[in-house]
Amino acid sequence: MAYSITKEMLIGDILDHDSSTAEFFFEMGMHCLGCPSARGESLEQACEVHGVDCDAMVEKINAHLAAKA
Repeated sequence: MAYSITKEMLIGDILDHDSSTAEFFFEMGMHCLGCPSARGESLEQACEVHGVDCDAMVEKINAHLAAKA
């Protein structure tokens, strides 16, 4: 089964699994992915702060991961 993310997952865990997902966080305006507070946020929290549709972001990242599998 392919790895997939949920909106409850921590950004740090997503990046640790596949660092190529960083591009999606950069696109939403998160440029300090190495800082502890960014890594400790859930995807849902980050999307809320940056005004991004979380469900769309989950779909986009999961499609990216599925294409790599």
